[in-house]
Amino acid sequence: MAFTEKLLRVPSPIEVAGRHVKRYHVTADPAGIDPAVERAAYALLPALLPEPDGTPPAAFVVLHRGGDDGAYLNVYSWAWDNVLHFAGAAAGQPVLGCPDSDPTRFVRLDRSLIGCVWELPPILHERDAWVWHMLAPDRPDLAGYLADSLPEGTTGDRA
Repeated sequence: MAFTEKLLRVPSPIEVAGRHVKRYHVTADPAGIDPAVERAAYALLPALLPEPDGTPPAAFVVLHRGGDDGAYLNVYSWAWDNVLHFAGAAAGQPVLGCPDSDPTRFVRLDRSLIGCVWELPPILHERDAWVWHMLAPDRPDLAGYLADSLPEGTTGDRA
């Protein structure tokens, strides 16, 4: 089967454990990610955020519903002013240590995987948005950063 891009949805940011969290949802399903999968993923989110270190409290997540039973939550938090901290979780993917194929039973990953080809596009955008709004100006603009997300559409084809 030939490679095809997936759909990218961009729900509004949320606040979790004192952090502002921008959200990206990736799926091939035009109906979006099942609400039960979304609830299960976000229930684990607080445990995947690092302790505050003085960096403005911002993060972004990529929630990806795979084409099989898998669901993946990638959590990228800004730390040390200009570094991304990563933590991930998966559900429904026994090869990654999940107990079964239930896409709502998320477990924290202990592997050094940071994302698949459909999950990576937000990282480039978020890097640029962090520089533009937080590092380059004389005064950081957290509100500007939080308002600056990739547009909805697909995970690629952004010429």
